[in-house]
Amino acid sequence: MKMLITGANGQLGSEVVRQATAMGYDLLAVDLPEYDITIPETVNRLIADYRPYLVLNAAAYTQVDLAESQEKPAWAVNADAALNLALACSAKDIPLIHISTDFVFDGKKTTPYRESDPVAPLSVYGKSKAAGDDHIRGNLDHHVIVRTSWLYGVQGNNFVKTMIRLASERETLNVVADQFGCPTAAADLADALLTISRSIFSSPDVRWGTYHYCGQGVVSWHQFAQAIIDISKKYRALKVTRVNPIPTSDYPTPAIRPAYSAMNCEKITKEFGVHPVPWKKSLEKTIQEIMAVP
Repeated sequence: MKMLITGANGQLGSEVVRQATAMGYDLLAVDLPEYDITIPETVNRLIADYRPYLVLNAAAYTQVDLAESQEKPAWAVNADAALNLALACSAKDIPLIHISTDFVFDGKKTTPYRESDPVAPLSVYGKSKAAGDDHIRGNLDHHVIVRTSWLYGVQGNNFVKTMIRLASERETLNVVADQFGCPTAAADLADALLTISRSIFSSPDVRWGTYHYCGQGVVSWHQFAQAIIDISKKYRALKVTRVNPIPTSDYPTPAIRPAYSAMNCEKITKEFGVHPVPWKKSLEKTIQEIMAVP
């Protein structure tokens, strides 16, 4: 099972590498600065030299607010790199698994988004990711795009680690309570991606296309934050005593975020047997691991 993983040092990529290595995959795991997949020649050389059976692209520019003022690097990583991978994989008839985001939606629905719902991104980040998805669909038949949401894990910077840090410094936290979505543990998403990869390795009858995978259950950022604090207090003393719910209008950010971005995951369960994990169960496990890291 020869697989190329891009973005291997990131929050998701590092988890995919960890799990895939334990499973005995033959891996080439690459990331900056050695490999810049925004450069077509770099991607072509990687594919030609390593000759993978499958490519998994976990690379992304995910600094949502910074992307509003740094459009060029966001588009380079999220759109141009996706195009480079799609063209290189198409030339060698190599399948590609690509990670996308709930931020391709405008948040106007009040029920979980399905894969067939139209996209209408509100931010540079969302627009660049949607463009990358389109590049893959338009240039490579054998692809699986997996949209995910509110990703967090042991590695990298994320909302969970930020809340734990702030809760150790402040007595009161103010967190937005009118944006809703599905928290997703990087470990759970990595497991789902590797399940899909095994299906691609073992069967020529994969149903290619776009899928959703996120944690099970819909919560607000405030509810998510409160759960993070409650669980973390079981393992470490924290300074915080109150988490206040506030409206989005009280916490303006450069990027507009969807007010509701929960996603329906029935399709990925039906096609690949992947079942979303209840978000709070995965949160507890991840916090235990975060607390164990010096």
